[in-house]
Parts: sequence; structure tokens; C-alpha cells
Amino acid sequence: MTLKSPKAAQEDPRRRLPAVGVVCEAPDAAASKARFGGAALTAAVRSVLAEARMRLAADPHSLPTVADLLHAAEARLSEGVRETLFPVINATGVVIHTNLGRAPLAPEAVAAIQAVAGYANLEMDLDTGRRSSRQAHLAPLIAERTGAEAGLAVNNCAGAVLLALAALAEGAPVIVSRGELVEIGGGFRIPDVVAQSGSRLVEVGTTNRTHLRDYERALAEYPDARVILRTHPSNFRISGFTSAPSLESLAHFAHAHGLLLIEDLGGGALVDLSPFGMADEPTVQSSLKAGSDLVIFSGDKLLGGPQAGLAAGRKALVDRLEGHPLARALRLDKLSAAALAATLRLYRPPSDPFARIPVLQSLAQDAEALDARAQDLLARIEGLTGLSAEVIATEGFAGGGALPMRPLPGRALALSSERLSAEDLALRLRTGPTRVLGRIEQDRVLLEMRTVGDAEVPALAEAIGAAAGEIGGVPRRHPKAPPSLA
Repeated sequence: MTLKSPKAAQEDPRRRLPAVGVVCEAPDAAASKARFGGAALTAAVRSVLAEARMRLAADPHSLPTVADLLHAAEARLSEGVRETLFPVINATGVVIHTNLGRAPLAPEAVAAIQAVAGYANLEMDLDTGRRSSRQAHLAPLIAERTGAEAGLAVNNCAGAVLLALAALAEGAPVIVSRGELVEIGGGFRIPDVVAQSGSRLVEVGTTNRTHLRDYERALAEYPDARVILRTHPSNFRISGFTSAPSLESLAHFAHAHGLLLIEDLGGGALVDLSPFGMADEPTVQSSLKAGSDLVIFSGDKLLGGPQAGLAAGRKALVDRLEGHPLARALRLDKLSAAALAATLRLYRPPSDPFARIPVLQSLAQDAEALDARAQDLLARIEGLTGLSAEVIATEGFAGGGALPMRPLPGRALALSSERLSAEDLALRLRTGPTRVLGRIEQDRVLLEMRTVGDAEVPALAEAIGAAAGEIGGVPRRHPKAPPSLA
């Protein structure tokens, strides 16, 4: 081992960095201590000093001052507490956009959230003064709207599938077609959900073709199987040489052999969408009539409510789900319960859900309404210097794990700037005072009208003006970029 001489140690620029205490006790640090607390400031200073040591090892001339270090620490602390969740205008054309929170809520659902934000009788029967179940606010509505004997809601659809398998399969084999072993988002896959429920997955058929005889062979090998899990292809498509038993025939087979048929329907349509080009998206009601013992579906997709996983089916089965220990871990909070109940009520006659629920409103819009909105927006931005805009015909998508590949004829405002690239213009729209999400196509920013409400058009026009009308050609610094000590 070679030891450094005292002179070499003195020449090491890292030795000249101030101590943590020197930076934290600097006069200018008092305000940061008051805002973030002494412990947080100390941790941030340690972090920036560690980075400064690494830079000095590569560049001995990059020695920061106490003021530099304190500024970097303050910036890091500010970044950690800054607001990060914002409302956005969805101009992507994807109606159920997972990254944008999926379904926008109806005004009635928003009002219901506000009404119960304080204390509420979430688990209290006001008539008797005794404790009750939070499911009491939802179960009757789910049963009424689906035609099922009973209903239940938990915090998301994957959670509902997990709960159903844990409560009903109870560790016994679960039979699933290989063509339905899908990834349901965020890296979570049906085989993982089955495994986490404590059950063994039994795969049958092939990716593109599964027959009833495949289920028969599986049952012969695994006679203790209790459940067939069917996953509706709401978030994937297999085309070409394909085959699968109908839901009716699969239900008949399951019941003839003493098995339960659980269907993960995904999208959760409660109304017929065939008039809008979505003829093969089944409703929850049709799946139950076809013979499914339990149908599981999402609250924040085609149903148009908050994030939730709903189960509808035979009362004896739903009761087993509600009584399972996992039900407590997966339960809905009061805000989601209130929003879901309010959304379900919008499906009750004489209410027209297509007139009241934003997702259904978006899906039902015709080309004439979209064109009128696009022309209104175009008129509002006329005269902006250096900006070209035109209304074009496009295709949007339902998206969000519900009909992801089903195109929806649309209209968009196509924007291009003489001074900005499409990427820079899109960045400015995303990070301006009013945040706008569009998409880029052929070096133009497209703002789709299907997912823009009439009331959002004035704000969208102002956002376009702020992003492209009065600023120079040098892109702004992205607001997330931290200051550098280099």
C-alpha cells in the first residue's frame, strides 16, 4: 500500500471542501432551516458535498463555495416538496388514458367526493346508530345495475381478481387458457395474480386456439380444480387463426363439472356500445346472463368512475369475498366509495349515462361535433405569429385497457411552428401554466378534439398562445432539471 505524503494530502482539493456544519451554520442557512428543518438541511448538504467530492476527483478546479453548496441543497429540498400532481388537458385522443388517470369523473361524482371529505357515515348505520359495512353504500347499486344477486367493490380490478381467487379457489388449481395469460398493466400478469392468491395455475390450449377438450384434459389431470378463470381481451388482441369456446359453452362445461366460472371482464361496460362501433365489447349484464358465476370489472374504464375493482354475481360467492381477510386490505376509501356510488346512480333511469358520464360522452361524439370544436379552437388562435394550424381527420382510441386498438374517427388541430420543433412545442404545452398533452405526428403537434371538452377550448387556446405565440426559439429549461454545481 502506498501512503500519500502530507504535502499531497494538502494538495487534494477535496480537503478544501467545507464541513457539513460550516454550510448548515452559514448565516444564509437560517431561512432553509426554518422552512425544511435542520435535519433535512443537514441530509441535503451531506448529499451535495458527496457529489462535489466526486466532481473534484475528476476536475480539481470545480471547487464550490459555501454559498454554492447551500444553494444546491436548498434546490434539492425544494424539488422534494414541490407540487407534482396537476390537472391537464387531454388532447391525445385516448379516452381512457392510464397515464392521465383514466376516466375523468362526472360532476356528480366530484360533488360526492367533496361532500364526504370530512366526517361521513362510511361504516355507520344512521338509523340504528350501529356499525355497518362500507359495502352497504355500493352493493345494492352494483347488483341493481348489473342484474346480479350481489355486488362488491375493492380498490382495483387486479385486487378484485386476487380476492376472488383467494376466496373461491382456496389454493386449488385454477384453469386458464394460454391465450388469456395477459399482462394487465404495470408489469402485473395473470399468472402472478394466480400465484399470489395461493392457487396453482393450470394452462390449457395454445396462444391462439383453445378448445373445450383442452379444459377436459386439464380437469382429468387436476380433478381438484375449482375455478376456470376467463380473461376478456379488453386490453389485447389476437387475430388470424384463432379459436376459443364461447362464454355460454364454457359456463355450461364448468357447471357440468362442478367448477366456478370467473370472468375478468376488464373494461366494465354497463351499456351497449355497439352503436358507436364497439359491438364486441360485452356488457357486465351479458356476461352474467351467459353463465359467469362472478364477473369482475374496473370502475375507472368504460364504467367511467374512480379507480375500483367491482365483482358482481351470486350472493353466496360475493359473501365469501366480503368475508375474506384480503377484503379489508383491498377496501375502498370513503372518497372512492362516494364517487363510485354517484357514478352508478347516473346509470339509473331516467338519467342518460351518455349525457352525464364523461367517458361515454367522449366515445359517443360524432365527427360533426368534433369538427365544430376544432374549428372553434382554430378561430381562437388565428393571428399567432409563426404558428401554422389546420384541422385534420385522425383516429383516436378508447385506450386504457379497454379497446386499446379500436380506432375512433376523430378531428385534430395540427400545429407547427417556424421557430420550434414539434418536440419543443409539445414540451412547452406540457409544462406551461395550463398543461396540455397532445401527440406528435409528422413533425406536427396534434391536439385531438375527442378528449377535449367544450369548456376547455378557451384555456387550450391560451395555452397554445403561451407556448408558441410570444416566445423565442430557444427551448425553455425543463422545470424538473435541478441546478448544477458544475
